[in-house]
Amino acid sequence: MDNRLKPMTNYNRLNEEEEQVILHKGTEAPFVGEYTDHFETGGHYVCKQCNALLYRSEHKFHSNCGWPAFDDEIEGAVRRKPDADGNRTEILCVNCDGHLGHVFEGEGSTPKNIRHCVNSISMKFVASET
Repeated sequence: MDNRLKPMTNYNRLNEEEEQVILHKGTEAPFVGEYTDHFETGGHYVCKQCNALLYRSEHKFHSNCGWPAFDDEIEGAVRRKPDADGNRTEILCVNCDGHLGHVFEGEGSTPKNIRHCVNSISMKFVASET
């Protein structure tokens, strides 16, 4: 079944700000997101809309870009598509098609040479059980 056709009742309720970013491809202001400077280890980040696994805490790095940055994703969790502006590559949750942010390659920020620039509002951190 096409993920866009799943009933919304399967998803978490979003507030207006979350809807603006996740459903309408908005961007939260830089340096204000809950996870911009969040570096707790031993957990993972999930989609705010559908709870699908997206990133592991060890994927996160400090990029000074104003938004949470990751140099990898959980395999098969993130879909890429050309952004409407024609210059960037948008990243979306594979499960619900929710807007996460953009991906950039070739900046040399990490050995993997990739930066997923993700809106904090598009995800939640879930600590691993110990």
